Amino acid sequence: MWRLIGVFVLGGILGTGAGIGLGFFIFPFVFPPPPANEALNTEELTAVVAKGQFIHANTMDPVHYGSGGVTVLQRTVFLESDFDVGPGPKFHVYLVPKAQIRRSGDVKGTDFVDLGRLRAFKGSQKYEIPATININDYQSVVIWCAAFGVLISPADLQFL
Repeated sequence: MWRLIGVFVLGGILGTGAGIGLGFFIFPFVFPPPPANEALNTEELTAVVAKGQFIHANTMDPVHYGSGGVTVLQRTVFLESDFDVGPGPKFHVYLVPKAQIRRSGDVKGTDFVDLGRLRAFKGSQKYEIPATININDYQSVVIWCAAFGVLISPADLQFL
């Protein structure tokens, strides 16, 4: 009898843990944040340093994808209005001092700069670049999943 109760309690604990874990994974898909809608002012538009385009780095991976434009100013990274990534937990915007980022291993071990957590999966949004950073030393903007250490979408920068 005690063995049956123990199995029942253990099953309840494991089932609850699995349900909570699955809930954390599914939550961003079911309840995504609203699209962002920030804009650059006319002064900022004249100070564009570089532009890029987010890509789906691994076409075999249907979950981790991204698209849309990115504009880099001297102190701001601006994700354009057509920006779109698949939802997930704890996405961040990174500046990476390396070009042609196509795998997670390309980011690991680099001296990247974390500009902060992604505020929306779609739409335009701004991220401030710290004053100590020389933007000319960074060749890519990357959307990175900090929860799992996975590349979501890279954008190679073309300096103007």
